[in-house]
Amino acid sequence: MIDLSINKVGLEHNIQKAKENHIIIPTIAQMQNPDLIPEKIKAKLSTTGLWDVDPVNLFRISWHNEAKETGGLFQAVPNYVEIPTKLSGVPCRIVAMSGKWFPTGCHKVGASFGCLAPRLVTGQFDATYHHAVWPSTGNYCRGGAFNSKLLACESVAILPQDMSRERFDWLKSIAGQIIATPGCESNVKEIFDKTWELKKDPTMMIFNQFAEMGNPLWHYNVTGYALADLFEAIKKPGQNFAGACFTSGSAGTMSAGDLLKERYPHLKLAVGEALQCPTILDNGFGGHRIEGIGDKHIPWIHNVKNTDMAIAIDDEDSQRLLRLFNTPEGKQYMKDELGMSDEEIAQFLRPDGSGIKSFRKESYIFHAGDKTAYFGILLEGKALIERNELWGGRSIIASLEAGQLFGEVYACTGEPLGVSVCAKEQCTVLFLSPESIIKESSTLTARLLKITAMKNLRLNEKIQVITPRTIRERVMVYLSSLAKKSGSHIVTTNFDRQQLADFLCVDRSALSTELGKMHREGLIDLNGREFILPENCSRGT
Repeated sequence: MIDLSINKVGLEHNIQKAKENHIIIPTIAQMQNPDLIPEKIKAKLSTTGLWDVDPVNLFRISWHNEAKETGGLFQAVPNYVEIPTKLSGVPCRIVAMSGKWFPTGCHKVGASFGCLAPRLVTGQFDATYHHAVWPSTGNYCRGGAFNSKLLACESVAILPQDMSRERFDWLKSIAGQIIATPGCESNVKEIFDKTWELKKDPTMMIFNQFAEMGNPLWHYNVTGYALADLFEAIKKPGQNFAGACFTSGSAGTMSAGDLLKERYPHLKLAVGEALQCPTILDNGFGGHRIEGIGDKHIPWIHNVKNTDMAIAIDDEDSQRLLRLFNTPEGKQYMKDELGMSDEEIAQFLRPDGSGIKSFRKESYIFHAGDKTAYFGILLEGKALIERNELWGGRSIIASLEAGQLFGEVYACTGEPLGVSVCAKEQCTVLFLSPESIIKESSTLTARLLKITAMKNLRLNEKIQVITPRTIRERVMVYLSSLAKKSGSHIVTTNFDRQQLADFLCVDRSALSTELGKMHREGLIDLNGREFILPENCSRGT
């Protein structure tokens, strides 16, 4: 487990340095649920780039980041890609959670945070004395060096000399020192030979991801929770979480599987490794071309007793997937051989914040005060457009159903959202940018203009409902409008009592009192959300 004993001198030094550099360290709870992040932090993030060397980016060590290079905040459902059956050939849903939108472009920034942060807040790592040493085949030392920079700590990055030039070039501007060891991805031993040399210097603190408990604990508490959130948001009736697969590497992500097994006991947990260096399958030999997976050893932190199977992955298959997704020939193959349409391919490979996303019940699709470059079209489910007042009240502006549009005014103008959009039940939303619609499809543009016109018509109807002064008048205008649309004196509202009160802009108890009076006077009959009106009801007065 993690040693939490306090070094008072080191802790005092770290607190002083944090004050000098305006550093606030996020909690694990905030990484699990970004709704807990203070608004002043979100305000600064709204003007900060994803890779900026700014301590505020510590709060972006989360799976819930918006898919934005600059100014992104957070979303209820983590970014993910669903592999089409046409591509996988497997008759089940295969979903991959994306770590691209972490700072540094990889979730390893989270694992390294989980190792460094406990040492900082206990004072065991003294930022005025120690150097943080990050041995890795690449991504872990990138994340560690980045976190060290944000936390005002000196760092040493150790990685094999045959790793990509891009990694070395980026590290030059972040790490205090870079040490290149002999070999490639599979030469982990050479990395740790170098750490044994450095350990002789008392100022060097080695953060060995293969043995540091902060690595699996971060993944258990953050990655595991995010995967569970994702499954619950996108699952359909009758679907089960059948299994989860992680590649070997440090085995940190495998601990996310431990959390998933607690939530879903039937789930099977698989570890993937390179076929050219089959460590678990055949004791480890050879080398491979898959960056990000160290091998020829089983990490101390890998809970092998909880792992159900090992899957060997041919590195040529990995290279072919890169070509499939990133070359014109690959995209043509998906069309000609797999029968995928241009729309399916574009949706699958879409890199920005547009595309189709799922939201669980009671989660927010848009937050008031945020800015958005995209508007939404509700494909499945129901949602509410609402405004929360400074004194705690809530007004429902409109109810959204499948096919309806929202956020277009703010996407076109760039103005901060004046309302929030909340999922009333599980929802699926298509996000589009105004620019892409204008450029790509005149037909779709015309369709959206019609939808916008219908939306304005509904808002005009809402104005008519809330214009009358008395509660009774508002109720009668609202019910009358429902009767006209349905052509029946028996109407059903989409709102519960609280939502109806919010929609009519009245107090709930006052609304209930008035409905009771109208029932006793024989004006209406009530049955849950069903209202029975006089058969000759044709007007709201």
